[in-house]
Amino acid sequence: QVQLVESGGGSVQPGGSLRLSCAASGNIFVINAMDWYRQAPGKERELVATISRSGTTSYTNTVKGRFTISRDNAKNTLYLQMNSLKPEDTAVYYCTAYDVVTKHQYWGQGTHVTVSS
Repeated sequence: QVQLVESGGGSVQPGGSLRLSCAASGNIFVINAMDWYRQAPGKERELVATISRSGTTSYTNTVKGRFTISRDNAKNTLYLQMNSLKPEDTAVYYCTAYDVVTKHQYWGQGTHVTVSS
């Protein structure tokens, strides 16, 4: 079992920045890739960014150049630095972790991000 707890969400004005964190605990040795997803009100859940255990990253086009995903394997923590935030970034953000042994994807409880003037 892996437990994920997100933090760092909040309200910010357009153009502002937030840094999300996701602390992993439990059987962390089975974790390979970790992701950030988001779900805006009335919309489907969307994959925002992915990072492999070795640090390879990928992003959805709408956040490229503005968001940066990173992980500190020593601290078992995943991050999402979000800059130049736009109202359309408003969503609940979830971190996930992929268990290479069971092929199960664990999810956190989510953290709210609101971008509004």
